[in-house]
Amino acid sequence: MMSPNRTLRPTLLALALSGLMLLPATQAQADDLPTPPWLEERLDAWGPAPHTLPEGAPKPGAPAAWSPGPGQVSSGQLELSVENAVFMALQNNRSLAMEQLQPLITGTFEAVERAVFDPVLFAEMSLSEDETVRQFDQAQIPDQVTRSQRDRAEAGLRQSLPTGTDIELSLRTVRSESTRTDEQFTSRAGLTLTQALLRGARIDSNLASLRQARVDTQSSLYEFRGFTESLVADVETAYWDYVLASRRTQIFEESLAVASQQLEETRQRIRVGDRPESEEISARAEEALRRQGLIDARSQRAQTRIRLLQLINPSVAHWGTHVTPLDAPDPQVPALEPVGDHMQLARELRPALNEARLRVQRGELELIRTRQGLLPRLDLFVTLGQSGYASAFGDAWREVDGPGYDYSVGLQLEYPIGNRAARADAERAGLSRQQALEALGNLQQLTALDVQNAWFEANRTREQIQATQLTRELQEEVLRGEQARFRVGTGTALALSQAQRDLLESQLEEAEAIIRHRQALTELYRQSGTLLLRRGIEAPGDQAVEVSF
Repeated sequence: MMSPNRTLRPTLLALALSGLMLLPATQAQADDLPTPPWLEERLDAWGPAPHTLPEGAPKPGAPAAWSPGPGQVSSGQLELSVENAVFMALQNNRSLAMEQLQPLITGTFEAVERAVFDPVLFAEMSLSEDETVRQFDQAQIPDQVTRSQRDRAEAGLRQSLPTGTDIELSLRTVRSESTRTDEQFTSRAGLTLTQALLRGARIDSNLASLRQARVDTQSSLYEFRGFTESLVADVETAYWDYVLASRRTQIFEESLAVASQQLEETRQRIRVGDRPESEEISARAEEALRRQGLIDARSQRAQTRIRLLQLINPSVAHWGTHVTPLDAPDPQVPALEPVGDHMQLARELRPALNEARLRVQRGELELIRTRQGLLPRLDLFVTLGQSGYASAFGDAWREVDGPGYDYSVGLQLEYPIGNRAARADAERAGLSRQQALEALGNLQQLTALDVQNAWFEANRTREQIQATQLTRELQEEVLRGEQARFRVGTGTALALSQAQRDLLESQLEEAEAIIRHRQALTELYRQSGTLLLRRGIEAPGDQAVEVSF
């Protein structure tokens, strides 16, 4: 386990996104909500790029005055602790760099939905001219030709509010002139309000899409946290697999040396007539078995090494870099916390559960939004205007506060016969919400199952440490006894080889039990959703999402 004074505090993208909240129910509060400056925060939140050199490393072309330390590469050598392995993976892993973009992508949809309530500035300008010819039946009356021009300019501001209100303020000026009339300017300032009375009148329905976008962003953060936990677990597992493979290689190398020494001793005894020649076969077979095991151990160590390098992706390393692990698991392990404590933590902190709860919330919002479609659309509109008329542009605007005015009040009704599409949408939203609730209940049950299985595995490997340690100690005693009998001539090379083989297997089982317990603890913490907290890695999603049923 990582010591508290060596906890990791990497800067994750999710930290920049963890403060996002759902939009309040009123427009005044909605205006106070800042839109996340995604592009400005992105570079700071990502941290160092995958190709960034370690801190203190010389820049390209600079004098080589940099001295590598633990977790850094020098001449194809990488000294690595488990904490450094996790830290390097959080900085350089390519899958994590790809996953970091997803919350940013999802967050852009919030801005799209928020833009629905942003004010819109509009303007329009048109120039028109027409000519009409009036012909008379009498030949002595000439045709009358009328030419007219009309220039129109209008600008204004409109906005939709979460209350179902549409507001439009407009300013308009019109210049008209013809061969029959003098040039005239008309100016108008108008205000139009349209209020939904049935469909679209509820604030929670109008804000549903925006809140769903916020929920989607939060879901992506929990998904990102779950991916980060899985990555940390994979890195720790790969690190301890490499430690185990290195230990197995060391054990086989030592056992091969012992088998070679035993073979040479047997040959010497055969030459002096102390042992029959048939015992050389047993000693040679034992040496061959040790060499066979060493070949497999070295191959396994190479595979786990490149797997570890792929996960941590060190910026100045390559596939041939030799990794030297600095940590060794402690065979003295503390007792496990009660399984009930881990299950309670999993119910609150496991990212998959919180993501499922957010899906239920999203389904509730979709149900609220689609239910509005069952209502007819009934809107009340009010239009007020003041107009001014003059023969000059400036005079027309000064006359706007004069006696010229206009107003209109009315109702607009719209209702599709049968309303089949809205009914289908509402029914689908209800079924989807029920499906999300069933999925949440199933995931809660599976979470309890996963946590208990992980706890039982951690407890099993913990007990196996003491059992394999005792077995190894007893096998050492057995080997010493066989060696003593072989030296005095009462034992055989076959019995001695069997004792050496049993000791080798007990050594391997002890090393594997210690490593597997460390990996089982990592898996238990991942299943309970506490792995990042226990490793001191700050990320969003450390609080439970509450869902009302």
